[in-house]
Amino acid sequence: MKNVIETFYEAFNNLDAETMVSCYHDDIIFEDPAFGTLHGERAKNMWRMLCESQKGKDFKIEYSNITISATEGSASWEAFYTFSKTGRKVHNSIEAHFELKNDKIIRHVDKFNLHKWSKQALGLKGFVLGKTIYFRNKLKTQTNRLLDKFELSRKNKATSN
Repeated sequence: MKNVIETFYEAFNNLDAETMVSCYHDDIIFEDPAFGTLHGERAKNMWRMLCESQKGKDFKIEYSNITISATEGSASWEAFYTFSKTGRKVHNSIEAHFELKNDKIIRHVDKFNLHKWSKQALGLKGFVLGKTIYFRNKLKTQTNRLLDKFELSRKNKATSN
């Protein structure tokens, strides 16, 4: 039987957001350098947005080193994709930590080297600015603005049906 972390990453590799979010507790707290801290449905919608944006593209992940107990777990994972704004190839290495409740993920923290990511995704601009607080704050503002637009479009689709 697969554990919840394996299920989550297999679904992610298949860009199956609904299976991914089914691994999350309703009170999920997600945190990473790009989005900051997201709660509940907003954290789930972040995965929906990311999966939707990568369909039909060169996205793939590899995961390893999964450890899990009744209350916590961890994993290493790597994402391979083309950053759409620049067309640059990205290989991001991430360390994930999970807290579990009732066999669901209630807290998920992804850590990665934002400067390394920014150099790959943005080139020279990322190399120069990627270590600054200004860059971190601007990135979080931009990613959360994209998430706001995605959530609004989901809401509009739901009300028009």
